[in-house]
Amino acid sequence: MKAIYRTLLAVALTLGVSSIALATPSGQIWIPSTDAKGLGEVNISIDNYIRYSHSATSGSNYYNAGVTVGVSPLEKFKLEIGADYYTDNLNDGNSIYSKHPLYFNFKGAIPEDAFFKGMPAIAAGMYGIGTFDRGVNGNTMSNIAYGLLAKTFPVVGRISAGGYHGAEKNLGTDNNGLLLSWDRTMSEISDKLWLAVDYMSGNNSYGALSVGASWAFTPNISLLVGTNFYNPFKDANGAALPGGKPTITTQLDINF
Repeated sequence: MKAIYRTLLAVALTLGVSSIALATPSGQIWIPSTDAKGLGEVNISIDNYIRYSHSATSGSNYYNAGVTVGVSPLEKFKLEIGADYYTDNLNDGNSIYSKHPLYFNFKGAIPEDAFFKGMPAIAAGMYGIGTFDRGVNGNTMSNIAYGLLAKTFPVVGRISAGGYHGAEKNLGTDNNGLLLSWDRTMSEISDKLWLAVDYMSGNNSYGALSVGASWAFTPNISLLVGTNFYNPFKDANGAALPGGKPTITTQLDINF
């Protein structure tokens, strides 16, 4: 009972101090991963995406706080669900992201070697499930469905590949693409250091190349610092629209 109370208290404090925030499924830097929480495991994340430039054309800063919980009792099939509070820095009453900040996500995953030696990890899920849709007035329903395969190789690290499909009314007509990533624990330096690079293709606001490094201060607390370079994309008439200036991201993860 005390453990449950401490968990709920930590969640309340975390959300209380984060006036703006976007939780996502267990992931790399920007894209999801094939990892998933086991039964009763809880992750609290506080993510910030801050533009390098403050010019009017740079795009918004984004802030995210989320909770992800493992709900499957099976070791070979994990299932996690999450809720996120996500908003931007346009707190002027006109931004739909500030007015409708609640999002949801879920993922099912099978770990590597689950049923035979050499079997890749498999994951599928959905994130960016928003709660606001008013047609021409905008919507927050990206509803990105994805699938991933991942395999860990000696020395090289883990390679992941997959694809995604999002809601056209939110992402536009170019609403699908590839998901690619590499990640590795740098045990030659320290088992606490983890590096990753990931890429999400597509001429939409989600497309980006990201690089970053994470340091585990304790077995349950880690901090990732990285940067995101957003894909340039075009509107329906072929006019170039920038995905926004690059952002620096910090991602604090607390696991219970």
